[in-house]
Amino acid sequence: MLHSDWADSNSDDIEVLQAALSWLSEGARVVLVTVLHTWGSSPRPPGSMLVIHEDGRTVGSVSGGCVEETLIARHRAGELGDVTPSQVDFGIDTVEAGRLGLPCGGRLELLVELLQSSQQLDRLLTQLGQNQLIQRRVCLTTGEVTLHPFKSGVEFLVSDGDVIKVFGPTWQLLLIGDGQIARHMVRMAQPLSYQVAICDPRGEFADPNPLRGVRYSQKMPDDEVSTLSDAPRTAIVTLTHDPRQDDLGLSAALHSAAFYIGALGSTRTAEKRRQRLATLGHDADQITRIHAPAGFPIGSKRPAEIALSIIAEITAVRNRAAVCEKSFLG
Repeated sequence: MLHSDWADSNSDDIEVLQAALSWLSEGARVVLVTVLHTWGSSPRPPGSMLVIHEDGRTVGSVSGGCVEETLIARHRAGELGDVTPSQVDFGIDTVEAGRLGLPCGGRLELLVELLQSSQQLDRLLTQLGQNQLIQRRVCLTTGEVTLHPFKSGVEFLVSDGDVIKVFGPTWQLLLIGDGQIARHMVRMAQPLSYQVAICDPRGEFADPNPLRGVRYSQKMPDDEVSTLSDAPRTAIVTLTHDPRQDDLGLSAALHSAAFYIGALGSTRTAEKRRQRLATLGHDADQITRIHAPAGFPIGSKRPAEIALSIIAEITAVRNRAAVCEKSFLG
C-alpha cells in the first residue's frame, strides 16, 4: 500500500518514507540514513533523513555537498546496510569537510539502516495518515525497530543504546481571514510542512480561485479553533481587521495549546485589542501570548512582505528561538 493520499504533503519525512516503502515493495535493497549529530556549521540538522535505492536513486538529504555521492557509491558497491545499524562519520577535519562539501570544520555523524520489510513502514504511514504522533525507536545493539504512540517530549533523541525520532502530522497553520496576505502566507507555509486552513465566515471574501492544498472554512472563528487537532503543533493568525472576527478567534486560541498566536494590525490596534480581551475576562498572562503586531518588524508594507515577516516569526517560535523582544531586522 503506497498511501498516495500523502503524496502531496510537503513534509520531507513523509516523502522519504513514501519512497522507501515504494522501493521495498519492488523488492529493492534500501538503506535509510539519518543525521545523528553535527558539529560546526552542518547544512542539515539532526533527524534529517535520506533513503537510497540499490540503483543509486535517492530521496531526502543529509548534507549540502558530496556526502550523498559517497553514500550512494558505497551502497551500490554493497558496503552499506548491515543487519545491525551502523554509525558513520564524515568531515572529521577541515580537508575532509571541504572535500565532502561541508562547511569548513564541519562534522557529521550518520545512522545507516538496512530496511528489512515494508510492513512496518506501511503501518507507520497508515498511522501518520490518521494524524497520529508516532515515536520510532531503533535499538543500536540489535537493530530492532519499534513504533510507539507519542504525546510530548523530545522529538529526536540519541543515546548509547537507542535512536528515537518522532513522526507526526505536519504542522498546522490556521489563518482567520482571507485575502492577499493569507494567500502569500499559504505559499510560504506549505513548503515548511504546514497544513493550512483559512477560516472566513464572510461570504463576500470567499476566494473564487481557491489555492491547492488549503482547507477553507466558513465557520465562525471560535468554532473553527475548537475543532483543531494536535493544537501544540498549530499556529493561529488573525488577519481580518474586523474585531468581531479577530476577537472570537483570539479568545478561543488563548484557551488552546497553540505554539503561536498572532494578530495583524498596528501597535494602536493591538493595544485596543488587548483592552477588549481583558474586558472579556482574559488575564494578562493569557493576553501576552499574542504576538501583536504579528511578524518581525522588517519595515514591511506590501502584502508579500507582511506575510514573510509573520512566517519568519512563526518559524523562530517553532524553532524555540528566543523571541522575547522584537528588534529591527534590516
